[in-house]
Amino acid sequence: MKKPEDVDEYIGSFPAGVQKRLRQMREIITKAAPQAKEIISYSMPAYKQYGNLVYFGGWESHVGFYPGASGIAKFKHELAAYKGAKGSVQFPHSEPLPTELIAKIVAFRIQEDAEHAAAKKFKRSKALPG
Repeated sequence: MKKPEDVDEYIGSFPAGVQKRLRQMREIITKAAPQAKEIISYSMPAYKQYGNLVYFGGWESHVGFYPGASGIAKFKHELAAYKGAKGSVQFPHSEPLPTELIAKIVAFRIQEDAEHAAAKKFKRSKALPG
């Protein structure tokens, strides 16, 4: 599969049932992160503010959600029912997407991203000769 130009092309490359779930995932993320820029990164949809917030991807049996290791660790109890790894979780097509949980994870990643950006900015300002 060639790298998609944008998220619409990415979603359009899947069967209709998967497309519906990917559109739902996109809607959950864009509502939770209205300031985030939608991009394609690692050949899948990603959302970026200062740094990358989250990614998602379509698979034959699930929607993959990639909020990074910190996003998974913070919500490990709520995510315990799903297969996953250090920085990812799989939401099976046989179950509804956990809308509120996804939105909470995105909100957490926005806060974490802003704090990281502020710390970097503070570090740079201290390094400048005054």
